[in-house]
Amino acid sequence: MKILAVAGSNSETSINKLLVSYAASLIENAEVEVVDMNDFEMPIYKHQREVESGLPQEAKDFVAKIDGANLLLVSLPEHNGTYSTAFKNVFDWVSRIKDRTVWNEVPMLLMSAAPGARGGAGVLEAATKRFPFHGGNIVETFSLPFFNDNFDKSAQKISNEEKDNELREKIKKIATIESILEK
Repeated sequence: MKILAVAGSNSETSINKLLVSYAASLIENAEVEVVDMNDFEMPIYKHQREVESGLPQEAKDFVAKIDGANLLLVSLPEHNGTYSTAFKNVFDWVSRIKDRTVWNEVPMLLMSAAPGARGGAGVLEAATKRFPFHGGNIVETFSLPFFNDNFDKSAQKISNEEKDNELREKIKKIATIESILEK
């Protein structure tokens, strides 16, 4: 099984990258690629720019990674109640590719980690509503609030037993979906 793990952050110290990497490590016998949003940095989307210059190669490269995956693990930071600018710009460019949807119906575990009590509830709500219009096949969602209290950075895992068990159950469910295994 090929897993594409996406942390929708361009921060070198992203807690969402830690979460998505940990989630990916829970799936046995999987080939995992954790993408760095910095590898897909493009000019800010503008229609006139698209008309004049076409689609950036980075948008096409991001799509190729999605299309090569059996499962998407996507963990989004919350910036002012919604997506980070780095993620939103990639999303905007990819959405402009003719005759395709952004997520191409690849099964997805959508997550968010945050230092506060809401655990990225705003970005999860925005993505849960928006992604299905762009080929998002969201099978499960997971939120990790109070990241600094619930994640052991030195051990690279969730330290809160209840939240860890919740994630493991969701991973177990999504990793056994027949459609993932058939791809």
